[in-house]
Amino acid sequence: MTGTRLPAAQLRPGETAEPAYIADRAVTDQDSAPPMVQFLDANGRLAVDPAYNGYSGGTGPERLKQLYRDMYLLRRFDQESTALQRQGELALWVPLTGQEAAQIGSGRALQSQDYAFPTYREHGVALTRGVRPAQILGLFRGITNGGWDPREYNFHLYTLVLAAQTLHAVGYAMGIQRDGLADPDLPPAASVAYFGDGASSEGDVHESMVFAASFNSPVVFFCQNNHWAISVPSSVQTRVPLAQRAEGYGFPGIRVDGNDVLAVEAVTNWALERARSGGGPVLIEAFTYRMSAHTTADDPSKYRLTEDEAQWHPKDPLARLEKHLRSSGKAEEDYFDALTDEAKTMASELRRDVLAMTAPSLKERFASVYAEPHPLIQEELKSWQDYESGFVDAGAGDR
Repeated sequence: MTGTRLPAAQLRPGETAEPAYIADRAVTDQDSAPPMVQFLDANGRLAVDPAYNGYSGGTGPERLKQLYRDMYLLRRFDQESTALQRQGELALWVPLTGQEAAQIGSGRALQSQDYAFPTYREHGVALTRGVRPAQILGLFRGITNGGWDPREYNFHLYTLVLAAQTLHAVGYAMGIQRDGLADPDLPPAASVAYFGDGASSEGDVHESMVFAASFNSPVVFFCQNNHWAISVPSSVQTRVPLAQRAEGYGFPGIRVDGNDVLAVEAVTNWALERARSGGGPVLIEAFTYRMSAHTTADDPSKYRLTEDEAQWHPKDPLARLEKHLRSSGKAEEDYFDALTDEAKTMASELRRDVLAMTAPSLKERFASVYAEPHPLIQEELKSWQDYESGFVDAGAGDR
């Protein structure tokens, strides 16, 4: 009776009630999964699939070293941010260790006119779009409502409401279509909706895919399947591979090795070019693993098995590209030494910038509610200032 959980009242002598999530994991049909696109295996062996000739980055030494540098600095940024939160300098941090290739590969495939809609974990994509590390941490330190101007980077503000960004991405893509009709001189563009396997269970994702398919919108759905929606395994959320869901909406679904930065870039580049040229939406499932906690408020040891984590450590995206760079002679030891020094400097400067951050004044916070002065907001500010002044001792002056 595979995948069925018997109520306790129906159990025969000697039988035990199996937890629902364990039973459900057994019926997830991984055998029907689409082929996994992979260029660089865990041992650093490289074999580029000619089917994805959209891979414009190439495999030359400079390109590979650039991608490795991106991932290396991203991981150092993640480590420093985690430490800052543990020391009380950030209210929260959302780690991404293990997902560097998925983010850097897809981020480097974006062109300047494309627009990305992130969740709250796309730090790597943010860095590829030019957002500075300190801008990201301003949000997690609680001194800003956003952190950066999305119009400057074509990278939207982080979305904390699960899956809401998928609807925003499709709406933006529909706008791209209409802008193109109004102004044919605009460069072809696409939007990207980033989300995790957990968010794929939200109705917003279904609705966004229905609209994207109906209007043949230029949008790429990029799902980072890191296997865990906080404490729930992805196998509970779907009985077929996530990439296979695209068939139900009538557009392609691709499963890529999310720990292979070269394959991720190639597949994303192909999907974006298809979307820009009028081919419609694509769903990419980047098959990866979140080696760190969901957030710094989470303890994954409560629900994840040590053996499962151990299986993913040899697939580390940084380790496999480093193996290739070393074994192929595309990077010398001085390159790695210089990168280590660069990462230390970046971490030191980041810590300095974070510790120097100060919270905006109460007046500044009220001023950010509307673009123009608003009488109701001014009245509320005056009321709060009067209340606050009641705590100042007579003759003590302003504090």
